[in-house]
Amino acid sequence: MSSERIFAHGHGHDHDHDHHHDHHDHHHHEPNEDGADHHEHGHAHPHAEGRAVVLAGAPEAHRVPLPAHAGAGKILYLDAFSGIAGDMTIAALVDLGVPFQVVEQSVSALGLTGFALELKRARGGAIGGTKFDVVVSSAQPDRRYRAIDELLVASSLHGGVKTLARAMFRRLAEAESEVHRIALDEVAFHEVGAVDAIVDIVGAAACFDYLGAHVVASALPMGRGSVRCQHGILPLPAPATVACLRGVPTFDAGLEAELVTPTGAAIVATVAREFVAWPRFAPERIGWGFGTRGLPDRLNALRVVLGSPEAKAELAAQAAEASHVVLEANVDDMSGELAAHALQASLESGALDAWATPIVMKKGRPALLISVIAERGAEHRLAEVLLRETHSIGVRHTPVSRTERPRRTQDVTTEYGVIPIKISEGPFGPARIKPEFDACAQAARAAGVPVGVVLAAALAAYAR
Repeated sequence: MSSERIFAHGHGHDHDHDHHHDHHDHHHHEPNEDGADHHEHGHAHPHAEGRAVVLAGAPEAHRVPLPAHAGAGKILYLDAFSGIAGDMTIAALVDLGVPFQVVEQSVSALGLTGFALELKRARGGAIGGTKFDVVVSSAQPDRRYRAIDELLVASSLHGGVKTLARAMFRRLAEAESEVHRIALDEVAFHEVGAVDAIVDIVGAAACFDYLGAHVVASALPMGRGSVRCQHGILPLPAPATVACLRGVPTFDAGLEAELVTPTGAAIVATVAREFVAWPRFAPERIGWGFGTRGLPDRLNALRVVLGSPEAKAELAAQAAEASHVVLEANVDDMSGELAAHALQASLESGALDAWATPIVMKKGRPALLISVIAERGAEHRLAEVLLRETHSIGVRHTPVSRTERPRRTQDVTTEYGVIPIKISEGPFGPARIKPEFDACAQAARAAGVPVGVVLAAALAAYAR
């Protein structure tokens, strides 16, 4: 896991530079029990000075890439059970299905030089995932916050990525400003750490913007101990990490390790809209971004999960279980005669019931809501009837389930002929007894008597 070398202490991508401080526990791959790495390296393209070069290939081949805005209306859960850092965030989101070129193109838009982007397969125990790194090939200048913000503003980054990256960097710089009691413009990001932080934040911002999901995160585990940096020894969690996490739920992880870096803290505190142990949603895609050093009691990884909110999951379950469907169409340019004909045509085509409700549509127009209920097998046939017999250009389908009384029909003999009786029973109180009205009306016309007389005769015959 990595972060930036910020002002007083370093959280680099484990680069081999004289100014690197080898204290960071959260790099990209898990060693196996005998200490051997479980990397499957991607193809390495020759490094071209002055450009961000991707060393990728195989890591993305195991699944179909997600399209842009695939997270719209969905939840993206950051399961940071062993902490979070910028590089692990990018690795997990790419493993989820964000195309790696989204990261590459955004980083390339900055115009920075002297480094390459590296993406590899990785394993944590029996779990496969992805690791991401920034490979620095030449000396990097110290960069102050104001210069980095101006770099982002002047870049050709997509608007959403630019806004999100600037918000992350500002949170990070404000934390450093508070910790060191200096003005915001004086916050310095040192050498390798500066380019690491820029890449991690811009790359992560590009991934989140690409997905467009509602981001939810777990509470963050805080490691213990201390870290040696350019200006002495600092306690863990790092002071800038704590400052970034103001208002974010945290807990003691019980480990002597840095689990949440300042960059990771700035990212998650900026993008997460809520923090829960686990959201109520239906998981659909899962990504794993790995760190390097083995942790004694947990996998060193960030898990990200994309899924549908509970409401959509419940609707999907209800739709699968629903026995009936309600079809609806709004019409504002149809006469009452045509509406009545549409209702009758629906009943003749298998609707169990059909009705019209007065409504008011846009611009204050009086209109009718034509509704029918039918068994699931008849919905497409009835939708065709509504589209054919009304002026509507669309029909809504709403799956529903019904609680019904058991029903049966019994014929009774009266002085006016045989009349069918509908009987509804079940554990819902007294049975409902109703003569078939159409049959009673026909018998009444034939006998020249009021229909009420035939209805009474049918009920009396049933009672006998």
